[in-house]
Parts: sequence; C-alpha cells; structure tokens
Amino acid sequence: MDTSNAKRAPNRWIQLIIGIICMGLVANLQYAWTLFVNPMDAKHHWGQAAIQLSFSIFIVTETWLVPIEGWLVDKFGPRPVIAMGALFAGAGWVINSMATNLFELYAAAIISGIGAGCVYGTCVGNALKWFPDRRGLAAGLTAAGFGAGAAVTVIPIANMIQSSGYERAFLFFGILQGVCIFLLALMMVRPVPPAGVAASKKITMTKIDYTAGQMIKTPVFWLIYVLFVAVAAGGLMATAQLAPIAKDFGIAKLPMTLLGVTLPLLTMTLSIDNLCNGFTRPLCGFISDKIGRENTMFIVFIGEGVALLGLMEYGHNPYAFMLFAALVFLFWGEIFSIFPAICADTFGSKFAAGNAGTLYTAKGTAALLVPLTSVLSAGGAWNRVFLAASIITIGAGLVAKFVLAPMRKRWVDKGVPAYSSAFDPHAAAAVKRST
Repeated sequence: MDTSNAKRAPNRWIQLIIGIICMGLVANLQYAWTLFVNPMDAKHHWGQAAIQLSFSIFIVTETWLVPIEGWLVDKFGPRPVIAMGALFAGAGWVINSMATNLFELYAAAIISGIGAGCVYGTCVGNALKWFPDRRGLAAGLTAAGFGAGAAVTVIPIANMIQSSGYERAFLFFGILQGVCIFLLALMMVRPVPPAGVAASKKITMTKIDYTAGQMIKTPVFWLIYVLFVAVAAGGLMATAQLAPIAKDFGIAKLPMTLLGVTLPLLTMTLSIDNLCNGFTRPLCGFISDKIGRENTMFIVFIGEGVALLGLMEYGHNPYAFMLFAALVFLFWGEIFSIFPAICADTFGSKFAAGNAGTLYTAKGTAALLVPLTSVLSAGGAWNRVFLAASIITIGAGLVAKFVLAPMRKRWVDKGVPAYSSAFDPHAAAAVKRST
C-alpha cells in the first residue's frame, strides 16, 4: 500500500500542474474583461452599467453553479467536467464576438460562466484532495493560474483589440483557450491522496467528512461565507472597474515605462496587477499552512483595506495608481487559496470539490455589487465606494482573527453538533470513537 502511494505521489504534482494551466487559460474570461468594456460601449452605446451587468451575470453563473459542478466532480471525476467547461468557455467568447444586442451579450455571459465554473471548481477541488498536507499551497498554486494566467495574454488581447477590433479578439482567444483546455482535460485523473501525511499543528482540521447539505446547516460555514463576500467585493470592484476608474481619473492612456517597456498606464497596470494577483495566492497559501488560516486573513484583509484607501487618496497620481492597484490585487487574490483551504480543513476532504464550490458562490454574491459601484460612482465619485469597501474589508480581518478562529476551533473540537439531526450518524459515531 505504501509503495503504491509512493508511486502515485509524483503524479499529484503533475495533476496540479495540469490544473494550473487550465486555470490560466480560462482566466481571461474575468481578468481581461475590462479591456472590452469601453470598445463595446463606443460601438454599440449600450452604456457601461448595462455592459458591466454582463460581467456580473458571468460571475454569478460561474460561482453559483460550482456546487453542482463540484458534485459532478466528486461523482464522475475531473475529466468530463473540465472537458465540458472547455466547450462552454470557448463558445461564450465566440458568441461575444458576434453579439449585436444586450440579450446576446448576457447569454454569452451565462454560457462562459458555466465553462469557467466547471474548470475553476474542478481544479481547486482536485488540489484540495491531492494535497491534504499542503492545502493552502496547493489551492494557492491552482488559484494562481487563474490570477496570473491572464498576465501572459492581456497585452496580446489589448493589442488585438486595438489593431483588429474587440470582436476578433473575442473570437480568436475564445477558440484558442477552449481547444487547449479540452486537450488538457483528457490528461486528468481522479485524486488519490497519499497516506501518512499530516498538516501543520497550527491548522485546525476536522477528521470528519461533511457533505455540502450538512455543511450549510452550520453557523461556522455562514460566518466563513460572509467574510468571503465582504473581502471579495472590493477586489471584484477593482477587477471589473479598473478601466473606468483610470478613465475617470484621466490617466488611462498615459504612457508608462517599466523595465524598458512603454505601455498605456491601464495596460501596464493590468499586467502588474494580474502578476500580483497570481503571486499572492501560493505565497499566502503557504504562509497560512505555517501560521494558520485566520492569522493570515487578519494580516491580508487589513492590508487590502489600507490599499483601497491609498487608491482613493492618491490614485490620481499615475505612479500611485499603479502601486495601490497592485497592492489591492496582492492582498485580495489570496482569498482564492485561503477560503478553499479553510473549507476543507473545517468540513473534510471527501466532498471537498462540492463543499468548496458551495463556498465559492460567495464570489457570485459579491459580484452583485459591481453594477452598484457604477451607479454610486456616477460622475467619477469613487471615494464613497473605496471608503465603504475599505471599512468592510478591515472589519472582515478583525472578525476572522477574533471571532472565526475561536468559533472554528470549538466546532472542530466538538465534532458533529448535537442539535442537528440531519448529520450522518456514522460521522457522529466516528467522533465518539476518535474521542
């Protein structure tokens, strides 16, 4: 048995790499979206708020269907789910390239959202199952593909939009990404976590596997969910609205030179931001494996709040805009490694894909605030948006440290709560045996 596990151990790293590449290929559906907003509005005059509704529809579809997609992964394995995701993700951008009205744009958002959710939920769930000993790092590396993957293609996409039109960019990159993800899906296998591994003693971790239905009946899950929504909202605002913010500040097209490369400020900023967004995920995941999830949350959530205040106060300066935008992404991106890891730590590995997918719907809930920021910031009044997001994010850091940490420890120490008759009696028996 040990020999078999030893032989399989290297395979989990290969599977992790495949997942990371898939995440990078599907990332443009979200992180390059802001490049298309102004060109679409200039051609069709639909209005930025109406166009950004498509982004919200995409995020909601991507996140709120992940529990179903996670259940499919837990039942059938990763290969068919990612293959289906590849087809939907590619088709969504192809439809975007031909959309002549908002109905078609919104339909494309639904289709591409399904595709992105299939890929994202599967890859993160796989990482949690393959690496019970390094959940933060594995989830962080996987999520880094989604955060940093767009950094490789954001400049070619921006150049193609400029030279050939946004329609051509949608069509070309949609087909390219869809085909590549489909081929990679064929190489994925069911996770077989190694035996004899243990996480850091600083990690509060359950020995019981809870289904998603059991999980959502617990107060600790809903506190984690609310924290996810609070912190995700500020980052999503920056992700979707960075181009309009730079435009309202009057600096979007300023030429900026870095390391001998000269680009418009917005393009340069997006490239740096995506790198920061990707870099922070494995870094903070690794740190959380060492010092604990809630301690890491405390540090980075407050950091994001301060960065949002900096962007509000100094963002009209092009250099300060680039710096604080990068810091927002640096402190925000870690939620996509910390939250899946803390979910699996709290509710077990067996149903990790479905459980993490259920928690991931918090991103969709947060996305509902994106069109609201367009309304609140009418006339370039971004200060109230930044201030509200900062207060909420800093508050989330304090709650994670002083409320969630002791609450989660009590939950894990207690095991299955006596008040819930819906929990599996076999799990309850397991708790008794372990104590």
